[in-house]
Amino acid sequence: MLFAKLLPREGNFFAMFNQHAERIVEAAKAFSNLVDHYNDPDSRAKYNQEVDNAEHAADRVTSECNKAIHTTFITPIDREQIHALINTMDDVADLIQDSAETMALYDISTMTDEIKRLTDINIKCCERLRDAVNLLEHIAEPASAEAALKTCDEIDKLESDADRVMRTAMSRLFREEIDTRELIKRKAIYELLEKISDKCEDVANVIEGIILENS
Repeated sequence: MLFAKLLPREGNFFAMFNQHAERIVEAAKAFSNLVDHYNDPDSRAKYNQEVDNAEHAADRVTSECNKAIHTTFITPIDREQIHALINTMDDVADLIQDSAETMALYDISTMTDEIKRLTDINIKCCERLRDAVNLLEHIAEPASAEAALKTCDEIDKLESDADRVMRTAMSRLFREEIDTRELIKRKAIYELLEKISDKCEDVANVIEGIILENS
């Protein structure tokens, strides 16, 4: 038992969750600024870099958290729940970065209304994700658990909104776009942006499971 005594009894997991959630929101806002200023090459480069910076910072938190799982004797919630939450959150940050990189690689020339609408929904999803994560430390309190579950429901509704925008975008794209290359490029961007809200919903599902098992 000496080894167990030498290990920290509780890692600062909730603080790491909160830090990661903040980086996700930073990445989402930087991506939104990228979309809004896409026609300005200098602004485009600036906001692409901000997305990268936020994603790299999120990666560092994920790495720190995964290491802490293995070096902490007693964790505040189940280790598998910690692992699922931090890595699913990291997927959100990765998808935001992937979206920015794909727009650059494919040389997307025009920001469509659908790209802007999906981006707006994704910001809201990421902000709700952050709000739900911030409540996790207090889910032993019924009011906090209820507030977190309500926020997860809001993410679910936003994801449904993104699905509707995606269907409309695809329908319009295949009806109106005659340039096959442009069709392929825009389809890829729409799919990536819709996956961000999908992944936020996955995070919400993990949070709901944590609350139901621990509150």
